[in-house]
Amino acid sequence: MKTNKIIKLILLLVIPFVFSNCTSKKSNQITNKEDYKAYLEVNDNKKLQDINKEIEFWQTKFDAAPNQSSYLITLASQYSRLFEIKGSIDDLYKAEKLLLEANEKFVEQNSGIHRAIARNYISQHRFKEALSHLEKAEKLGENRMGTNKMLFDVYMELGSYDSAKEKLTAIQLPNDFDYLIRLAKWNDHKGDLDTAISSMEKALKIAENENNKGLKIWVYSNIGDFYGHAGRIDDSYKYYLKTLEEDNNNTYALKGIAWISFSHERNPEQALEIINTIESKHLVPDLYLLKAEIAEFQNNKVEEAKAIKTYNEILASHDYGDMYNKYNVLLMAEKPLQVDAALKIAQKEIENRPTPESYDLLAWSYFKIGEKEKALEIIEKYTIGKSFEPNIVYHNAEILKANNKTAEIAPMKKELLASIYELGPSLESKIKNL
Repeated sequence: MKTNKIIKLILLLVIPFVFSNCTSKKSNQITNKEDYKAYLEVNDNKKLQDINKEIEFWQTKFDAAPNQSSYLITLASQYSRLFEIKGSIDDLYKAEKLLLEANEKFVEQNSGIHRAIARNYISQHRFKEALSHLEKAEKLGENRMGTNKMLFDVYMELGSYDSAKEKLTAIQLPNDFDYLIRLAKWNDHKGDLDTAISSMEKALKIAENENNKGLKIWVYSNIGDFYGHAGRIDDSYKYYLKTLEEDNNNTYALKGIAWISFSHERNPEQALEIINTIESKHLVPDLYLLKAEIAEFQNNKVEEAKAIKTYNEILASHDYGDMYNKYNVLLMAEKPLQVDAALKIAQKEIENRPTPESYDLLAWSYFKIGEKEKALEIIEKYTIGKSFEPNIVYHNAEILKANNKTAEIAPMKKELLASIYELGPSLESKIKNL
């Protein structure tokens, strides 16, 4: 009898605990594999097939009539689309080569070609070169509105925020999709996420009213990100699914769902299943950094090292230029023997684009080699109050803590705890210990 009473008492204690855990897990559950399973199983990519047919068609036409320079521009646009789908840097370089050849044939007097080259260089993170071509397009004058829109984009990347604001004013049209998405970017940069989302929602209505497939894909996937940053995970998931309804092979949306699985639901296995599917369709180096982050969360040192090794191997086998400088600095800064190399890359990033993000990389590298005062000097001048990116705010807080400036950390800590989803679960304990 006594034993039975003890068992009953244990059950009374355990069952509510189990029920509580189940309830908590259920309330945290947003994704449903049945919603996106079909998109993981898609093998044929009609868009990819169509692009390859277009490339073959226009290449044949150009070979038959090499004096038709406009064919080069069409071919370049197809290779750019190919890069967006497959992620192969070689396709981006092919597009660049074709555009430069076309630019030469037009004696640099075609503003559309200058904008196309600038767009290519933006993808390559060659922002100063992009600016040079946009300035040439601006002088030529044709489609000044299109040039101003791209100038805003480049000025933002270069940290020339006053110039970016001027261009934003120059393109101001309250019901223009391109203006609204740039207004959203501007407000996000200022840390006003609610206003940024409001602008994106207006752009979304335009895309839907026009039933423009390309615009819908773009705005659905990007508003999915914005909603995630605002903690509206249900809405984020909904719009990633809407993206996939429009484009069955959209790897960006699949990656967004993988992040929800990992960061919000704390289901690394499900996240990895999605990522492995993306890997077979869209091979980009940073995918392996995500796999490494998940492995770190699982405390799986072997898989973490394997993922980072694959990342480095892909970079070594392809010339990505400066596209992965940020990731390389953050990786190298964690290894004592590579911090000097991290410092050099961070300084190069500042030369390329003197933004708060670039100065953050420099400060973090100094912090990692123990030069906490130097790191503090940099963040006080270039990053605190100048960027609201959670990763930068986290670095600021760690550097302030190392310099015993604890009073300034409290508001940052509150902000960071609200941004755990965006930062990822691996940083949660570190933030709580600030």
